Amino acid sequence: MIKAVAALLLAGVSLVLCGRAFEPGAPVKLYANKVGPFSNPSETYQYYDLPFCRPEGGLEHKPETLGEVVDGNRLIMTPYDLSFRKDKADAKLCTKTLTKSEVMQFRKAVSDDFYFQMYYDNLPIWGFIGKLEKEVSASGGESKLKHYVFTHVHYDIAYNGNRIVEINVSTDPAQMLDVSEDVVTGDVPVEATFTYSVQWRETDIPYEKRMDKYRRYQFLPQHLEIHWFSIINSCVTVLLLTGFLATILMRVLKNDFIKYTRDDDVLDETEESGWKNIHGEVFRFPPSKNLFCAFVGSGFQLLALSIFIFGLACVGVFYPYNRGGLYTALIVLYALTAGIAGYVAGSYYKQMDGRAWVRNILLTSVTFCGPLFVVFCINNTVAISYRSTAALPFGTIVIILLIWALITIPLTIAGGIVGKNTRTEFKATCRTNKYPREIPELPWYRHAVPQMIMAGFLPFSAIYIELYYIFASMWGHKVYTIYSILFIVFIILLIVTAFITVALTYFQLAVEDHRWWWRSFLCGGSTGFFIYGYCLYYYFFRSDMSGTMQSAFFFLYNGTVCLAFFLMLGTVGWRSSLSFVRHIYSAIKSD
Repeated sequence: MIKAVAALLLAGVSLVLCGRAFEPGAPVKLYANKVGPFSNPSETYQYYDLPFCRPEGGLEHKPETLGEVVDGNRLIMTPYDLSFRKDKADAKLCTKTLTKSEVMQFRKAVSDDFYFQMYYDNLPIWGFIGKLEKEVSASGGESKLKHYVFTHVHYDIAYNGNRIVEINVSTDPAQMLDVSEDVVTGDVPVEATFTYSVQWRETDIPYEKRMDKYRRYQFLPQHLEIHWFSIINSCVTVLLLTGFLATILMRVLKNDFIKYTRDDDVLDETEESGWKNIHGEVFRFPPSKNLFCAFVGSGFQLLALSIFIFGLACVGVFYPYNRGGLYTALIVLYALTAGIAGYVAGSYYKQMDGRAWVRNILLTSVTFCGPLFVVFCINNTVAISYRSTAALPFGTIVIILLIWALITIPLTIAGGIVGKNTRTEFKATCRTNKYPREIPELPWYRHAVPQMIMAGFLPFSAIYIELYYIFASMWGHKVYTIYSILFIVFIILLIVTAFITVALTYFQLAVEDHRWWWRSFLCGGSTGFFIYGYCLYYYFFRSDMSGTMQSAFFFLYNGTVCLAFFLMLGTVGWRSSLSFVRHIYSAIKSD
């Protein structure tokens, strides 16, 4: 099924790359997508929520995919005549008589720095609705805010043979409508004439490279070079620190093995101390093992989902401005990988002698989907109150719920049943004592929270630089295209998380604290808390976002992303610690 998804997405890529061929004078539709405040990328509205010139035959919506709707796209055909290789000079679009409410709509849009987005032959273009200026009186007195709406739009289109390669849009500052409060007063209607012009030019840019322009706009060459240098510097630093810790840990373990494995009759058993002394406790199953196994199962699913997404990204599926491609892949692949969560959770729960396996499957099904659904309900309600395109239509919600009910839940149940019926036993290298051993009193820095802070800092430092570019893409108008860098950083994140968790697990066992199961999971997943801390920093110090809707979308959806990191990295940390514990206790003699 995953191959089918990849083939479907690649078919979409090939459709764009092959494109359409047009004859001279052939009509080419220009679709308006959305408008909204430039600083609030989630707060988007339909283009014709503003009183622009509408098509005579009524609004014609372009059919959209699931991912496009989730992304807030609402493509509507515009009345602009941009026929292939047909120039126009000062063509009249329409003359409108704006009422007071329509003038106020334009005025508010200009005040909020509204931009518009359109698509022409699947090529995106942007422009601003108008501009806000401060006008100082001739006497040098108090300045006034002037609101201007652009009434003329110029389209510059490049073609190669019979295919469209590039399009740019610009506005004419000489043709603006003043909708300032001091100009438009009372209920007197305002007449506005909207015009446009089109100029075609031939280019030698091949059609297959027409999307390269958008890649170049995201990172200038000098910025890309700095980007690579910063990532390499960060990764080298983290790997050096990891290497030093690994060397120290291996030397300490070597000394421990020598001490614990020598056959010395003079050595009295009462002199033993350290991690060997708790060999009868380390494989005691954790408390709340139902929840623990649900977390681990969800973590494995999210890890598999991440790998599949990176695979699609590296083969070029998510090209710049592939509307909704990433969201479609996330929804479909999450549903298809649900069986992994069910199988892993059910298998480990069975190995831990769990009995309430039905509860385990249900808990696994809602471990991540539950919080995500609550966040979606809140954000969608806020978006509906704003009448934003970010609010999903009822039909789309039904489709997503059907995917969850007919694919995700059944696959989770099937995976859980297979995992439950798989005859595997937990591989414990030491026999567990009947009664738990008393844990010695430990200093404050050996407790869970300080350990989580130490565990999360090093992996976070490995991805800190890359986070800015990711946030600028997710919560800005940049498009992330350098997936090779991101994949390298992701692999380093997993390696560093695994090692730092193993190191902290060893230090915990060395002081005879055998409660490492949940601790290793929390330490591995603690990077998610650091990422959410970066969310706060980015919102208040690196962005201009504001408003209830944008804040709700930013903090709540980022919270679910950080939850996904917590589950995924926590699973990596725990599984690495489990392998480490099995290894060291299998290398010593214990009664």
